[in-house]
Amino acid sequence: MGVTTRTPDYAVLPAPACAVGESPLWSVAGQCLWWVDIEGRLVYRYGPDSGQVDCWESPERIGCVALHGAEQGGLIAAMETGVFALALVPNQVMVPRLLAPISHGQAGMRCNDGRCDRAGRFWVSTMVRDMGLAAPQGVLYRMDASAQGPVLRAQRGGLITGNGLAFSPDGKLAYLSDSHPQVQQIWQFDVDADGGLQSQRSFVDMRQHPGRPDGAAVDQDGCYWTCANDAGLLLRFTPQGVLDMQVHLPMDKPSMCAFGGARLDQLFVTSIRASAQPGAAPHTLAGHTLCLELGIAGLPEQAFGAGLV
Repeated sequence: MGVTTRTPDYAVLPAPACAVGESPLWSVAGQCLWWVDIEGRLVYRYGPDSGQVDCWESPERIGCVALHGAEQGGLIAAMETGVFALALVPNQVMVPRLLAPISHGQAGMRCNDGRCDRAGRFWVSTMVRDMGLAAPQGVLYRMDASAQGPVLRAQRGGLITGNGLAFSPDGKLAYLSDSHPQVQQIWQFDVDADGGLQSQRSFVDMRQHPGRPDGAAVDQDGCYWTCANDAGLLLRFTPQGVLDMQVHLPMDKPSMCAFGGARLDQLFVTSIRASAQPGAAPHTLAGHTLCLELGIAGLPEQAFGAGLV
């Protein structure tokens, strides 16, 4: 089977370009898209029906967000110093509430990519902000809900730029990547009954493909979509790690993708404003968030703690 190449129709969301756009997250309950600008310290919300964009300023860099609670503005946010709860209301100041602090291995670190698994456990990786140091101080954490409150535990260490967290439709497979130029690997794991990661194995060696593996999503067929940062592509791999589709994008540095829309058949893609080539002019759409019409459906994102009985 060959690789399908697509250049889809797209719409540009009516929001300013982000310095580092990340963590697109579709809320089925709210019928809206959330995303963040890490370096801008901003959280955005877009409602397709109204066309309205709301924005909140954050006291810290936010690496990623996940749904939290039944209310439409309920999120958890992984920041520089820990994981916080947010209750975002238009025209009101963000007041984060600390759920779990994180003690980093060195100065200058923050949270990066993360999401909830199918059971409502929140996973997030950390990184040294200066990627030029290539410091393997990054840790993958899992936060569980309990009667005593959220519990955060380290699961894996030795990451430089942990990224690409995603889970199969049945929750039995997990994916994790390291997007640093010195690594560029995507791994696959088995998820045991207690939510632990077992049998780490190579899924895709991205050194064999264009771009570096950045944020990711899984569609309803279990295929893994990764943003090929620096290459201006989305790459879709089957659960067996075979590349079967590449999607051309109008920016060099896509950062993360998420399925959304009323039927979950639109693909939202955030991006980074910097140009891939030193000295080159940034692409017109660099930093913007796009909505792609691909006709391929994804899965609803779980809220933190949703799997508890």
